[in-house]
Amino acid sequence: MLSLIILIILSILAFLFADELIPKLKDLFIKAGIYGIDLCKSNKDKIPEALGVVSGCVFLVTSFLFIPIAFGSSLMDREHFPHNEFAELLAALLSICCMLLLGFADDILDLRWRYKLILPTVASLPLLVVYYVNFNSTTFIVPIPLRQFFGLSINIGFLYYIYMGMLAVFCTNAINILAGVNGLEVGQSVIIAISIIIFNIIELQGDQYKAHIFSLHIMIPYLSTTLALLKHNWYPSKVFVGDTFCYVSGMTFAVVGILGHFSKTVLLFFLPQIINFIYSVPQLFHIIPCPRHRLPKFNVETNLLHASKTLIVKNNLKGLNKLLVNGLSSLNLIEKVEDEVSVTINNMTLINLFLIKLGPTSEKKLTVCLMIFQMFCTCVAFLIRYPMASYFYDTKL
Repeated sequence: MLSLIILIILSILAFLFADELIPKLKDLFIKAGIYGIDLCKSNKDKIPEALGVVSGCVFLVTSFLFIPIAFGSSLMDREHFPHNEFAELLAALLSICCMLLLGFADDILDLRWRYKLILPTVASLPLLVVYYVNFNSTTFIVPIPLRQFFGLSINIGFLYYIYMGMLAVFCTNAINILAGVNGLEVGQSVIIAISIIIFNIIELQGDQYKAHIFSLHIMIPYLSTTLALLKHNWYPSKVFVGDTFCYVSGMTFAVVGILGHFSKTVLLFFLPQIINFIYSVPQLFHIIPCPRHRLPKFNVETNLLHASKTLIVKNNLKGLNKLLVNGLSSLNLIEKVEDEVSVTINNMTLINLFLIKLGPTSEKKLTVCLMIFQMFCTCVAFLIRYPMASYFYDTKL
């Protein structure tokens, strides 16, 4: 308990330091050519990009400083030193550190999409090795309704490691594709982090309390530095966070989910990101044409955002893509405008879907609505995680 109090104090100091450091480094990033223009604003001021590297570095430094505190009582007792727990923490921080480096490289070099899938997989390797050495548990409990077919549990062996690697890839890219308006990437990450912390606190009385203390050791400094970044990224944004932040955040959530043994619960907190991914699949896999950027369209005259569109030539609208367009249109999940030669639909992201349902909206209101939806999904996640879990499992997820 004392170590958690010290961690909270360190995290408050980390928030203050990051809050002070971020604006001081803005000019340095612009001078280095690491900046962009906010496409959803009428002004064309240069805004520094990839400032997620600053909050990420402060988060990691805070975690490094906490290591001797977390293991202070065991440092002098080498015989009973908890080497497994120490290895877990080091592997977790190494994976996050790798993601920080690779994410910053992506922001600078603008890597292709295929590398966005490879990089999280590579960065998760230290995590998977430690999991193999310390646990190597590849068995999952079968839900009660399916036990008559598959039994109580199934050992899937190596496939479990593929699942954990895919979890790291999903978490990093899911935040990245639900982005494009001020404060959205950081705001959704703050809500997910708070959700995980609340879950950890609830579970401290359970059998896996050590795993949840481990998670708190990572999530508390992450939350504090992310809040500092949100202060500067909220509308009107003074900094852009870049892919660096999305990668660090996704890997942080994957780390605590895997080593804390609650990866399914972490996925429950990603419900909006899962919905956004499923909705985006036709464009992500180019079944329907996908432009490089699917940001909302900004109207200079009204200062409002509209859903961005993509055009499909009717001669190319055949088979599966025609079925998808007609099906989604009948379900009112896309807005379709048709003429003799082409069909125009909205780009398929959750942001554009909200704009279809809300109508032209200010950027700040849109972000707030998306954050409310994220919080609503968190409530649904807790509902599934506790009251409803007993219908599927004898024990909790």
